[in-house]
Amino acid sequence: MILADKIITLRKKAGWSQEELASQLGVTRQSVSKWEGAQSVPDLDKVVQMSRLFGVSTDYLLKDELEEEEFVESEADETPLRRVTMEQAARYLALRKACAPKTALAVAMCIVSPVVIIFLSAMADAGLGGISEDLAAGLGVSVILVLVAAAVGIFLSCGAKTKEFEFLEKEPFETEYGVSGMVRERRKAYEPTASRCTILGVVLCILAVVPLMLGVGLASSDVAALLVRVAPADVYAAAAVDALLLLVACGVGVLVWSGTYTGAMDQLLEEGDYTRKKKARSGVMSTVSLIYWLSVTAIFLFYTFGPRGNGQPQYSWFIWAVGGVLYAAVMGIVSLVLHHKDKM
Repeated sequence: MILADKIITLRKKAGWSQEELASQLGVTRQSVSKWEGAQSVPDLDKVVQMSRLFGVSTDYLLKDELEEEEFVESEADETPLRRVTMEQAARYLALRKACAPKTALAVAMCIVSPVVIIFLSAMADAGLGGISEDLAAGLGVSVILVLVAAAVGIFLSCGAKTKEFEFLEKEPFETEYGVSGMVRERRKAYEPTASRCTILGVVLCILAVVPLMLGVGLASSDVAALLVRVAPADVYAAAAVDALLLLVACGVGVLVWSGTYTGAMDQLLEEGDYTRKKKARSGVMSTVSLIYWLSVTAIFLFYTFGPRGNGQPQYSWFIWAVGGVLYAAVMGIVSLVLHHKDKM
């Protein structure tokens, strides 16, 4: 085993990202990346420093023929890690790449699911199209259930295809020689596409606010009087909210499409959100996320259709907007708490 692979193995065993190892050695992340890619060799003082950090001898690091002395003190007490072969890594990346557009579509379907009920409810309130409130609620809820059910089916289908690779997200593992290099090459080749998707997704999410801003601007202008002759203001407000949801769905869908494949490569490299330390607390984060969004959904349904609900989803959409903003804050607080516990 060459020095580059030994550094990768030891770093992953310690649960460190390239940035974390670079920080402890007093070098840049790019330097560590070059060492692991066999593009350069660390200075002797850095080799000595790594031997102390990892608890191995300098002979083990420098001599390719030494492959048995990986972890001097703790190896006997640790269970063997799963080993990912080149074939498994290539198959996993192919599966995730194939599932990426399907997952993106499913996420977008969940986001746009309230569009019909919001618009039909506004039409019913305005007495347009001969639509009653009961018909609007019945059709709207049916569309929500159909879209969400279809999205869940897609999620389950994609999950079943990659079930054998679940350990990549939850457990530490080792990779066969050459796997890390192959994944890094693919990630480098995909970086331009990922950058374009990120830019497009963020731009669409920002532009999603434009319909609401236009609605506010038109409401205070002379054009409002002309528009109200065609349809009540509530109909235009519902249309603006629907346009917002459609743009957000497109933006988030693009981000999910790109992020699904990028995330698969990060999993194989145990970098980004998939370092060993972050894996250890991913279960808590997932549970908190599930409980949070179930709570938001319950609040929306109770506020809209409960005993004292307004029965008008077009006026309840703000719950999702507030929920989205608070979600980032809640998950940030949970992450800080877990990070603090790790240091204790």
